[in-house]
Amino acid sequence: MEKKKQKIHFIAIGGSVMHNLAIALKQAGHQISGSDDEIFEPSKSALSKHGILPEKDGWFPEKIDKDTEVVMLGMHASKDNPELLKAQQLGLKIYSFPEYIYEQSKDKQRIVIAGSHGKTTTTAIIIHVLNYCKRDFDYVIGARVRGVENTVKLSDAPIIIIEGDEYLSSALDPTPKFLRYQHHIGLITGISWDHANVFPTEDEYVKQFDLFADQTPKGGILIYCEQDSLALMIGKKERPDVTQVTYKSHSHTSDTDGHFFLTDGKERHPIKIFGSHNYQNISGAKEVLKKIGITNKQFFEAISSFEGASGRLELIKESSGFAMYKDFAHAPSKVKATVKAMREIHPSRELVACVELHTFSSLNKKFLPQYKDSLKSAQTPIVYFNPEKVKAKKLEPLSTDDIKSAFANKNIQVFDNTEQLTGYLTAQSWKNKNLLMMSSGNFGGIDLKNLAEKINA
Repeated sequence: MEKKKQKIHFIAIGGSVMHNLAIALKQAGHQISGSDDEIFEPSKSALSKHGILPEKDGWFPEKIDKDTEVVMLGMHASKDNPELLKAQQLGLKIYSFPEYIYEQSKDKQRIVIAGSHGKTTTTAIIIHVLNYCKRDFDYVIGARVRGVENTVKLSDAPIIIIEGDEYLSSALDPTPKFLRYQHHIGLITGISWDHANVFPTEDEYVKQFDLFADQTPKGGILIYCEQDSLALMIGKKERPDVTQVTYKSHSHTSDTDGHFFLTDGKERHPIKIFGSHNYQNISGAKEVLKKIGITNKQFFEAISSFEGASGRLELIKESSGFAMYKDFAHAPSKVKATVKAMREIHPSRELVACVELHTFSSLNKKFLPQYKDSLKSAQTPIVYFNPEKVKAKKLEPLSTDDIKSAFANKNIQVFDNTEQLTGYLTAQSWKNKNLLMMSSGNFGGIDLKNLAEKINA
């Protein structure tokens, strides 16, 4: 972190990671201002708490002047953003989020966790264990972790743990974010085509991970999941003087009361997360931690208190014979893994699994077939989408038949109205059933805690 305090302006300050960086820099003593055309929770409350919530929505070029030393450009700000144009006119230094993080961590050991799925949980496990072991480190993560106040920390610590997103850095920089960090240790959890708006073919998408792996420096370490075919294909490619480390699902067991354990020889270590994908995430995190001095004994002691990243298989309500969870899952591979995990925790209960099609990719008729069989493990599969979102993204309209065909499941129930969806869910009998709600959005404004209260279980 620079010792000199700066005047920094954020264009699109309401982003999930952007607002946390703004808060971190405000706490470090910098003068922070920002703008956005729309700010949602929890960003809104967090910015307000720290006194940096913009007074009004919109773009205000007058907020930027010759005294502004740094302009931070958020992902969803376009090239013709009036504040960006003003900053360019004044010749100010403009950073994308990943460019700034790299600048602040040039002298640190940089550990970057990449992957289409699992990167948030893997990063969260590493952060949790390092905190438990009282190690000094910085981090960037896309979700909240219990015991961690902010999702960004920048200090004089010798290492930084970064959740590396493959999406583009900014309107001015079409480079995937994870390539900007220039890792020393890189991990690839798994690869499954996503972000069809910027990577129109699967080959183009997969190529970004190949570039990430190739970027591993001589003397660096590349860790990858051998159970993911694409990660394996990329990871095993020969790279001179790069240490290659593979991992797979950690050995585990469970008891009849629904408790889960990691196994290590004859030892059993209790854990609070579950699902095949999480056993992979645990192993990946363990390999990273091993490379920076965490012993097996320390790891197993620390992991038992890890409760998961916010929004990842998060329990909303539980009663006798019923549980309701929410999950950030939205891409096909994430949906499939989450549904499978829910079936594992309560195999004797019927599962009602509802996914919202919310992103550009998921609402794109050409990409939609990627969801084939993703809800197959649920007895009652449900898809929700908002036709207005399809229009706003200037995509071809979707029909119920389009969705049923793409998911390859004639039993899927499709809703495009939130009242009808909530009406259907609250009218069901929930004896010996679980409900799983999956989205990177908010199901058209449905309050899931309120919905949980209305469910008679």
